[in-house]
Amino acid sequence: MKTPVFTGSSVAIVTPFRNGKVDYKKLGELIDFQIAAGTAAITINGTTGECSTMTLEESTATIDFCVKHVNSRIKVIAGTGSNDTQSALFLSQSAEKSGADALMMVTPYYNKTTQRGLIKHFTFLADRVHIPIIMYNVPPRTGMTFTADTYIELSKHPNINGVKEASGNFGLIATTLAACGDNFFFWSGNDEDVVPMMSLGAKGIISVFANIAPDIVAKTTKFCLDGDFKQGTEIFLKHLNLINALFLEVNPMPVKAALNLMGKDVGEPRMPLCDLAPENLEKLKKAMTAVGLI
Repeated sequence: MKTPVFTGSSVAIVTPFRNGKVDYKKLGELIDFQIAAGTAAITINGTTGECSTMTLEESTATIDFCVKHVNSRIKVIAGTGSNDTQSALFLSQSAEKSGADALMMVTPYYNKTTQRGLIKHFTFLADRVHIPIIMYNVPPRTGMTFTADTYIELSKHPNINGVKEASGNFGLIATTLAACGDNFFFWSGNDEDVVPMMSLGAKGIISVFANIAPDIVAKTTKFCLDGDFKQGTEIFLKHLNLINALFLEVNPMPVKAALNLMGKDVGEPRMPLCDLAPENLEKLKKAMTAVGLI
């Protein structure tokens, strides 16, 4: 039996940029904002953190900064996945040395692999680190997915804690949970899936929405963990239009725009991402105003 890396809400935190560089002062402010609002863990250098446009030096320095700034107040989960196993190993071992509590690793993208390749890739990495791994299944971005049999096989490794699941495949989730029990944990990777996934037994979420409403996501997951799905659903449905607005264009373009509308001044995404189309910015403003965020 394993213990989940965290329960409740983890923010997939944005990376603020200024003059082409990581704005560490602003990142520290965002981390403090999350901790004060009840976020259970910071997930740094994920998709929302624009890890794909960061250099290796930036990636390792950002993780190191986050661990030091959090200073054990909550958990830090470092995004270290890659479609190159050796690069993932370098990032993972560096994050472990920095003091990260856990690692998040996306499936290989673009080159992809087979189910056998997934087992070899994640087992190779799990054998060479000493902190828990949360895998990340996001087929729309990577072009591949796990099967339940692969999850069941990987659940046998003591360092593989579970998965951030963004496939929307509830059959896959149910089948895996039925087979693995407390040996493998799920966290929602889609904000719109959090309540139904937690009703099946997921332990929480790694959230984009939490960047702008950390207290709301923390409350929603707390209700669900306590078995009060009626209250959790009420909060979730009240904010569903805004959650959808955060994906009007490619993440993290809308959430960075939302943070800027809130006065957080996180800068723009790095190219090839860009600022929102004017009509989508207006839709985002309207959705934020409707729930009192601006």
